Amino acid sequence: MGRELGTVRAIAVRAPGTTAPASMERVLAVTRCGLAGDMHADARSPRQVLLAGAPAYRSLGLPPHTLRENLLLDVDTAAMASGTVLCIGAQVRLRLSFQCEACGSLDRHAPGLARAIGARRGILARVLTGGEIKLGDPVIVLEERLSAMPEDWRERVARVIEAVPPGQVIGYADLAHVAGVQSSYCRAFPRLLSRLGPAYAARAVPARAEAHLPRWDGADYHAQAEV
Repeated sequence: MGRELGTVRAIAVRAPGTTAPASMERVLAVTRCGLAGDMHADARSPRQVLLAGAPAYRSLGLPPHTLRENLLLDVDTAAMASGTVLCIGAQVRLRLSFQCEACGSLDRHAPGLARAIGARRGILARVLTGGEIKLGDPVIVLEERLSAMPEDWRERVARVIEAVPPGQVIGYADLAHVAGVQSSYCRAFPRLLSRLGPAYAARAVPARAEAHLPRWDGADYHAQAEV
């Protein structure tokens, strides 16, 4: 079936409209949505759950919740690969998406942290099978593998555009959301689309642009790869 990787050391959920994660002893994972009550629960997103490693906390002496993770594991998440499927507890299955970028917002919690953390910020995931996650639950790496998502955000954007159904277009905001990048990246899309070529540029449009073709929001993009 798989090999045991470690255990769940801490659980946190950040409710919409709040600034700080709240510690919990258990949480409900919802199939293809995320963690119940968490602001990142979204069926279209590859960033539903953030898993961080306790070794990064120990080596940098960080206070709890500094990395803003949902699940703290007692393993180094930097070694985990996209497409890996984890089983947590009795039934929850997570598909690992890609490593979470060490953005400058981390420096608000600890000056210089974004540079110091490097590739150890954590890895993002989607919920394949829902259920309850509890403190101390075992984390198993399953033999099952799904397609990997590129670590480079540009490649993820290109793949989403390639999936736009014929005769439709996708708006920049939806494109960013489905590709798992911050909305601020939309400013870089025109230059990226120019490099990718006319076939890509014709299928992605600014959010407020008048479009003569139906808009696709990418609702089934990730689900298709997880069947």
